[in-house]
Amino acid sequence: MTSSGAPPRSFRTVFPVLALCWLAVFFDGMDVNIYGAVMPHILDEPGFGLTSAGAGTIGSWTTFGMLIGALGAGNLTDWLGRRPLLAGSVTVFSLGSAVCAMASGPVMLGTGRFIGGLGLGGLMPLGLAMVMEFAPRGRAALATGLLMTSYHAGGMAATVLGLTVAPAAGWRAAFWAGVLPAVVAVPLLWKLLPESPGVLIARGAPDRALAVAARYGLPRPTAGAAPAAGAKGRLSVVRALFAHEARWATPLLWLASFCGLLLVYGVSTWLPQLMRASGYGLTSSISFLLVINAGGIVGLLLAGRVADRFGPVRVSAIWFVLTAVGALLLKSHLSLGLTYVVVAVTGVWLFSAQVMVYATANTVYRESERAAGLGWVTGVGRTGAVVGPWLGGVLAASGRQGWGFTTFAMAGLLGAMAIALIPLVARKGTVAVAGARA
Repeated sequence: MTSSGAPPRSFRTVFPVLALCWLAVFFDGMDVNIYGAVMPHILDEPGFGLTSAGAGTIGSWTTFGMLIGALGAGNLTDWLGRRPLLAGSVTVFSLGSAVCAMASGPVMLGTGRFIGGLGLGGLMPLGLAMVMEFAPRGRAALATGLLMTSYHAGGMAATVLGLTVAPAAGWRAAFWAGVLPAVVAVPLLWKLLPESPGVLIARGAPDRALAVAARYGLPRPTAGAAPAAGAKGRLSVVRALFAHEARWATPLLWLASFCGLLLVYGVSTWLPQLMRASGYGLTSSISFLLVINAGGIVGLLLAGRVADRFGPVRVSAIWFVLTAVGALLLKSHLSLGLTYVVVAVTGVWLFSAQVMVYATANTVYRESERAAGLGWVTGVGRTGAVVGPWLGGVLAASGRQGWGFTTFAMAGLLGAMAIALIPLVARKGTVAVAGARA
């Protein structure tokens, strides 16, 4: 028995929750990356009217929608529940993909990406909060890493669509494939995903909360672990993110998330076009997305295990620095084989650096603050996701694509500094540092 009175848990116990959230985030990753995978085809389509600068703006509208979705979802979970919000998020970004498939020009394409962003932004903090709540004790970082492998598997699927479906059937067909999540994932989420015991307590259903906790071997839920209910309760949770013990940790988490998401979405949106501008062929340029996402999967599996032993703060900081090194190497025009190696290794560090920011947030905020805290970390961080694609478009339009890799390197170094400072300012004994478990 654990100190909380619940039996010891393994990943087998919580596999249904992890598997369902994995599926939802897989489609999230596919939808996010499909735009970058088909962008060269859209830019090349005569009469559509998309320019490099416009493509960057549309990428930013996507992430602006994510910002709104992330902030809204984290603060509405006690009212609507995590399961309905997760299913609704998948439905919304599938709808956005359908709008993109029918787009007659850049404005309609941007509208579809904004709608999709609303759903994409809401899904991530809710999926993370669910997996962290149901994860075995001391294995939250590994559970987070396992969940986020799905994002990169989805990114690889998007790249395959860009390499196969888009050339053969047109880029619109790739966006039509993005409607599948509403058909596949939503029914499964509604039928099989349990509701959070903490949310059930907040919604006045203690018997259901106890039943879910018993079924999944969770500690007995208490009122203190539940998110505060009502508008006033949601406001009090936001204020708690700036309580004395987390006053400085919160903005540092936001800054680290800003840098991490600038890297993630800047690279996901512009890597094929930047590599194409550097002299690589269209097929090779798109395939770099496949390679970097494959590296991302390896990195997440590695980072989760290392972080559970040494703490997510140290892992995230080191990974950010290594990402900066990789970005600077990509600025040089290397041989094709060596470039593939550098892209793959950079993917190992790039994506898991950001995911370990989320794992750090899990150690900073109390259970009752977790969904809101993650919502704000991901939501405010989305400003970096807005800046990344927009800046890539500006640089591409001005013929300064090489500066894109320099910008990514600077973001990596700034993210490392921000996350490394958190143990110095967060509540004592909460943040896992070197030698401590998350």
